[in-house]
Amino acid sequence: MSTVSPLGAYIPGTGPLHRLRPGAKLLGLFVFATAVVALRGAASTGVLLAAAIALALLAGLRGRDFWRVVRGFTIIAVPLFAFQAWQHGWERGFEVVGDLFALIIAASAVTASTAVDDMLDTVAWALRPLRPLGVDPERVAFAFSLVIRAIPSILEVAHETRAAARARGLERSLRARVVPLVLRTVAQAQLTGEAMTARGIGDEEPEPRPRRRTRTTP
Repeated sequence: MSTVSPLGAYIPGTGPLHRLRPGAKLLGLFVFATAVVALRGAASTGVLLAAAIALALLAGLRGRDFWRVVRGFTIIAVPLFAFQAWQHGWERGFEVVGDLFALIIAASAVTASTAVDDMLDTVAWALRPLRPLGVDPERVAFAFSLVIRAIPSILEVAHETRAAARARGLERSLRARVVPLVLRTVAQAQLTGEAMTARGIGDEEPEPRPRRRTRTTP
């Protein structure tokens, strides 16, 4: 069984968002998020939400892909809207839920129109100015790639663990679901580390630091 990553999946295309550089899309997402936080009122929320939906359509999100984003957010949106509407009125509830939904849709548009490798290359490029401080951009990008590729497999392990607990009649036992999940996740991480070591990845020795000269007293 294949599990879809919550980060979204890349959808090949030739639209305007696909042709835009990943760095420009990340910067645009930052500007969009700033506007969501800065603007107030239900009217501005509606405009931002419509803009996010338009971006998602440009990125190629249709039908099942768009519904997957909506369904994942509904679990949080319904109780959040109910609480905000009860405390401050329906307009405040629409503003809070709509702002969060606009951010999620905009981020989904970025991930749908940007290949993972291009995104990682952008991260490595952005970290190059930090190289004199000891930051290795390629290694950081490699760590990001490992995390992104590990999320679907961890979700699949969690699904299998929950199914096994349900088959034994222990679906309500937190221990029966958490302990096997932790053990299998740690084992998978160890296998990944061993495979990296066998290929000579990550075992580079750091450069020795120059020794300080000790001042001798006459």
